[in-house]
Amino acid sequence: MIVSDKPRIPPLLVLFIGVLGISSGSILVRLSQGQAVPSLVIAAWRLTFASLVLLPLAISRRRDELAKMTRSDWQLAILSGFMLALHFATWISSLAYTSVTSSTVLVTTSPLWVGLTAPFLLGESLTRQLKAGILLAMVGSVLIGLADVVAVGNGRLQFSLTQFTNQPNPLLGNGLALFGAVAAAFYLIIGRRLRPKMSLLSYTAVVYGTAAIFLLIAALVNQYHLFGYTPLAFLFMLLMAVFPQLVGHTSYNYALGYLSAAYVSIAVIAEPIGATILALILFGEVPNLLTIFGSILLLAGIVYASWQPRKKRR
Repeated sequence: MIVSDKPRIPPLLVLFIGVLGISSGSILVRLSQGQAVPSLVIAAWRLTFASLVLLPLAISRRRDELAKMTRSDWQLAILSGFMLALHFATWISSLAYTSVTSSTVLVTTSPLWVGLTAPFLLGESLTRQLKAGILLAMVGSVLIGLADVVAVGNGRLQFSLTQFTNQPNPLLGNGLALFGAVAAAFYLIIGRRLRPKMSLLSYTAVVYGTAAIFLLIAALVNQYHLFGYTPLAFLFMLLMAVFPQLVGHTSYNYALGYLSAAYVSIAVIAEPIGATILALILFGEVPNLLTIFGSILLLAGIVYASWQPRKKRR
């Protein structure tokens, strides 16, 4: 499991903190929406706060690296930022329409979309294991998508957007979460091309900053106010930038220095579990049996598709 020297801070502890940080993202979104903050504004402030932390550090410590970026590098960085902005805009919006469990489970399907598009965009092969994992996850995602809108009554299948759930529009919310996963997949694919050329600080500062600009423009175009919300709302959005964005993602990157990618990827799958528990405690959201079963299938598919067993030593 350990792939590097003994760290000063136990990577499992850091990974656990990262899971907690990431899991709080959907909860903080819900709390912000409860303060009457539009989803686009929430996304814009999350990336803006994170960028205000990273950009000064990148400028002071990585100025030479940033100056050496080529035109092609900037184009990829801007495209990556656009995809990240699209990811947050759609996923955060999904939480206004569907349950925390459905949204977080569906948005974690991005590794599968990376696997599906990698043969065309990166020239990577689609293995039999990946195909099986994708199929399993797709079945799970269909079950989650239908869990809140279909039911069996009087011996027949019934369909309703509101009758079987307390969520405003779960079908729309689930669709937005899936779209957010696809956008995240393209963000990751672009990152594979650009990240080897740049340090983590430079890459995240440029991409987060670009995403923040896109989201701020989108919020203004839609005539949303960026200010005038309660201090509590801004506190929630600031915490969103600190814990899910900075602490969560940084913890995963730290753990990757000492643990295998497969091990860390399984920890990432714990996000929907943590978010579901927090939603149950704070909002009283209890997922139905079909959602639970679909989530198990989907997460099992992601783990199976991502798992790379260690090679035996000769």
